[in-house]
Amino acid sequence: MSIDIADFVLAVAAAFVVGCLIASFLNVVIWRVPNGISLVDPPRSFCPTCKERIAWYDNIPLVSYAVLGGRCRHCHEPISARYPLVEALGGASAAMVVAGAMGGLYPGWLLPDLLYLTAVSIVVAFIDLDHQLILNVVVYPSYLVSLVLLSLASGMAGSWWSLGRAAAGGLALGVFYLLLALIWPGGMGMGDVKLAALLGMSLAWMGWGPLLVGGFAAFLVGGVVGVVQMACHKVDIHGGIPFGPSMVVGAWIGIMAGAPLARLYLGLLGLG
Repeated sequence: MSIDIADFVLAVAAAFVVGCLIASFLNVVIWRVPNGISLVDPPRSFCPTCKERIAWYDNIPLVSYAVLGGRCRHCHEPISARYPLVEALGGASAAMVVAGAMGGLYPGWLLPDLLYLTAVSIVVAFIDLDHQLILNVVVYPSYLVSLVLLSLASGMAGSWWSLGRAAAGGLALGVFYLLLALIWPGGMGMGDVKLAALLGMSLAWMGWGPLLVGGFAAFLVGGVVGVVQMACHKVDIHGGIPFGPSMVVGAWIGIMAGAPLARLYLGLLGLG
């Protein structure tokens, strides 16, 4: 499939801008939801130090942080670098997903589900890093949203088998994590189990290869993070590292590279 370079660049750039705008709202979700603050009251963002409301021109993703020098316009207290980081991550994630669809990694009809999954991934990862919690209020509605979007993708792509595989894959990955939680109390939480089922749906819709690679990659990423953290004396061997971010990163490895990695592995075994 040939790709018009100009169209590709325009679509990816537009996805980056929209992703940054959406991630600006995700910053609000990441901070307010775990702290029990309504997403609609107060309706506008405010400085957590001086409580002054932030004007729209001071809330432009990436740009405002740079213009303000990373400080509140009113009280001049530093603004956490977390905010532009999340915005940039949201933009980069959206651009990556659109580039993948245009490059033929997956059908374009899967885009709505994957774009939604990027937002959920960012929210889950940062809340888990901050609070070591994977919140039901984030995961439970996402089951329904993903099911609807995956059904849409299946219908438009003419592949209802993919939807059945998504349901089976989500259930299988969720049960696997549940067994780990039962065998290793305290090492794997029920939040991880619920997240596994959600991630497994999108991975399995793409195929068994992405599901297996994404599932394995989570433990590989988690292991590397754990070793680095222990080497830096941040944690000890008993744990204390939230696993949600590793699950999210592993899932995206499966989504973006799972199929070719699975084929490569089977080829090395002489089964491809």
